[in-house]
Amino acid sequence: MTVAILVGNPKPLSRTFRAAERVAERLTGSPPDLAIDLADFGPALLDWKDPVVAQAVADVQAVDLLVVASPTYKATYTGLLKLFLDRFAAGSLSRVTAVALMLGGDWRHSLAPEAFLKPVLAELGASSPTRGLFLLDAEAETDWADSAALDAWLELARAQLPPALLAAGDLAGATLTSHLSRR
Repeated sequence: MTVAILVGNPKPLSRTFRAAERVAERLTGSPPDLAIDLADFGPALLDWKDPVVAQAVADVQAVDLLVVASPTYKATYTGLLKLFLDRFAAGSLSRVTAVALMLGGDWRHSLAPEAFLKPVLAELGASSPTRGLFLLDAEAETDWADSAALDAWLELARAQLPPALLAAGDLAGATLTSHLSRR
């Protein structure tokens, strides 16, 4: 089993990145095997022949559980994430289970993961059996340790996700190298 996070925040190693790591770890019991921080790609996302971006696309297609995270920009996900997701053909994530995660400053945006991120993941073929997760930026100070929203979501998500994915943290074996270490 491989677990990955895909983060569409323009700031490297952002709160969104930390939240995605936290969600993956709380779900599986271990850190993600692969972390793709799209802020590191910069203009390469616009070059459809870039080999590093192509490898990241292939890596994402090979994972079992993918946490896709973005800050809320204009009530939806970032253009950076959109640029990367445009690399995938319809149905190309058919063997991936995805979790939609978005962060924002106000609960009024809490439907954004469900309304905007999950539909694009479905178009790409990913299975998203859980509802989208929205976390408040303000809770980043405590690394979402005291987040009632995260705790309630986790309780439901554990019942909805395939048990093999939740046990991924207990499995030994090779892991994918982080995109950051390949650069």
